[in-house]
Amino acid sequence: MGIGAGILSGLLGVGGGLLLVGALILLLPAQGVPEAVVVPVALASSLGSIVLTGLSSAWAHQRRGAVLWPTVAWLVPGMLLGAVLASLGVVQWAGPGLRWAVVAYCAAVALQLLADWPKAVGQDVSHVVGWRWTGFGLLVGAVSSVVGIGGGSMTVPALIWRGVPAVKAVATSAVCGVFIAVAAALTYSQSANPLPMPAHSLGYVYLPAALGVAAASVLFAPLGARWAHALPPQRLKQVFAAFLLLMAGLLVFKS
Repeated sequence: MGIGAGILSGLLGVGGGLLLVGALILLLPAQGVPEAVVVPVALASSLGSIVLTGLSSAWAHQRRGAVLWPTVAWLVPGMLLGAVLASLGVVQWAGPGLRWAVVAYCAAVALQLLADWPKAVGQDVSHVVGWRWTGFGLLVGAVSSVVGIGGGSMTVPALIWRGVPAVKAVATSAVCGVFIAVAAALTYSQSANPLPMPAHSLGYVYLPAALGVAAASVLFAPLGARWAHALPPQRLKQVFAAFLLLMAGLLVFKS
């Protein structure tokens, strides 16, 4: 899972978290995680791993000069606030609806990838700034915390739509994802879990899952970033979309 998450994080700026959340929901009960909290634990553990994966991906893109830092500066404040508030909400609302929210988001991202939507309205803008992007960041941070991702599946299409070149959109999203993951993972780790968790858990974060995934993903995120600068990712988008639909189907079947 870590290898796949790392490559997708560097290559597409999306996918690492979505791949992890679905798989963790299916696998964590066998590790002793109570079924009643398996979804928030999967979200929290995914976000914990994204901290390290995102740092590796972001550094690889920064070395190539692809990160739009003015855009990051406008997006991040809203993302931090949205991530913290939504994480606090999730630990209060850990019912069956949360699992269906993950299913719906997997399906929506898959369809968005297959449709290659939205299309750019501008060409090669140097950056996008303004308060509306801070408001957009608030939405991205909140949704990301609820479905356990770094926000790339929202940030990348929005930046491309505004005319940012795809590789710079991926790079900028990778940096933003680190801030979202740190804020959300810290909030989840400091929230009291009402049910007994297996050893080496911190709040809702199951550390063996988060660190085990990150140990592989940090090594492969630079490879994905290198491919992003060298390969057309359209076919990989299609493969990943099919995987997301399969994961959504498995979660529906298990539910």
